[in-house]
Amino acid sequence: MIQVVAFNGSPRKQGNTLHALQAVMLPLQKAGIGTELVQLGGEPISGCKACYACAKAKDGHCHGGRDDMLNDCIDRMRQAQGILLGSPTYFSNVSSEIKALIDRAGLVAKVNADMFKRKVGAAVVVARRAGATHVFSSINYFFLINQMVVPGSRYWNLAIGREPGEIQKDEEGQATLTTLGENMAWLLKKLYE
Repeated sequence: MIQVVAFNGSPRKQGNTLHALQAVMLPLQKAGIGTELVQLGGEPISGCKACYACAKAKDGHCHGGRDDMLNDCIDRMRQAQGILLGSPTYFSNVSSEIKALIDRAGLVAKVNADMFKRKVGAAVVVARRAGATHVFSSINYFFLINQMVVPGSRYWNLAIGREPGEIQKDEEGQATLTTLGENMAWLLKKLYE
């Protein structure tokens, strides 16, 4: 079965980023694609130390001397055919947990023969008002440097809202996220069935 793993980079576990990821996952599930949600925001995960122990070990894991969930996240990314990275907009950038995932998993992937190559990746972004397109770009840079395939939607993959659940009132945002899920499902089936 085709699998997609979604990472919620918001420390608000029941906040708008979760609602946005669920809006993308629903069409995936309707298409018979398995989905898994991983709560990353609020977890103790730190950035890359650039120790390059991953380059020496070449086993698909980070060896930066940390006891956090990063290697579990990498394993889930390796097993899945699709990856969703969801982030709130914090000062026009990704959450610190998504940044740590991007930096550490990205380096591990690069030194292990681009191990995310040809997987399908999509950014899901939430903002109170502005700054979301920079977050969208930051996540897509991760996908593109890892030679992943990125589906599009009817607009940038973002929704507007501040209080938890408020993005559900953003009709254009909801339509964009639903279309993203439909396009991601179509692409995954073309690549993996």
